[in-house]
Amino acid sequence: MEMKSWSRKSLLGLEDMNREEIICLLDKAKEFQKVLSQKGSVLDLLKGKRIINLFMEPSTRTRVAFEVAAKTLSADIISIAESSSSLTKGETLRDTALNIQALGADAIVIRHSSPGSALFLSKTIDVPIINAGDGAHEHPSQALLDIFTLRENLGALDGKKITILGDILFSRVARSNLWGLKKLGASVTFAGPSTLVPEGFEKLGAKVTHNLHRALENADAVMLLRIQHERQSSSHFPSLSEYTKIFGLSSNQEKILANKTLILHPGPINRGVEIDSTLADCSRSLILEQVSNGVAVRMAILYLCCMSFDKK
Repeated sequence: MEMKSWSRKSLLGLEDMNREEIICLLDKAKEFQKVLSQKGSVLDLLKGKRIINLFMEPSTRTRVAFEVAAKTLSADIISIAESSSSLTKGETLRDTALNIQALGADAIVIRHSSPGSALFLSKTIDVPIINAGDGAHEHPSQALLDIFTLRENLGALDGKKITILGDILFSRVARSNLWGLKKLGASVTFAGPSTLVPEGFEKLGAKVTHNLHRALENADAVMLLRIQHERQSSSHFPSLSEYTKIFGLSSNQEKILANKTLILHPGPINRGVEIDSTLADCSRSLILEQVSNGVAVRMAILYLCCMSFDKK
């Protein structure tokens, strides 16, 4: 049944995925979550496969989660950072990928600062390509684990109101979540200062507001995003303290939230900026649950893409 709904050899983004494909992957992740609940359990579904983690940008959660996911499926996994690759010697991304394929890679998980880098590789080499973040474009595995976490706590997402608050302009997480959540029937509101949440996002199907109270009231869940200074060439607000005062989620702002409103954050968290530590660690916070769910979701991604590729 799963392969009827899933025929992709690569996961490049959620924009071109349909509802059935997303649900297929989330259902497979649910199966793997049950396996992970039994400490020490290992499956041999990808035994003999070689997975390459090619991370050209810093990562903790995504890289480690893919490593744990691959090892739990009995695949061999090798992680390569830009600082230790021949890219520092002038080698092109294309040549790096071709060499990795020649060394027997069965799949490549790539994070790169350039939008479209994963798509480029998928057209260059004939192995499954998993997009672990391409610039400010997409971060599909993060969005899928966010959506998985929301479904686990809210049930079906049809009609649910999800607010994403913070640096939307430079966020690949926001874009991927928008595509995925909309396809599962949720209403998505982007909120933050006008310089980081331009009105143009409404054309993509999001509601846009620069009023924090309006963004938070009646929300079923609020996802906080950090300010991505590394992608900004100039400041988009006067100071961090002013941003925090107006758009940070503090204990005072929490009073706007409904009693059952959930709090999420893809990490890394800048405590005291976009969210108070007390709220990041409170009972309504799902932040560490997101991290844990990331392993099951990435197991599903690796398994489905590799199996689909083998059938072709």
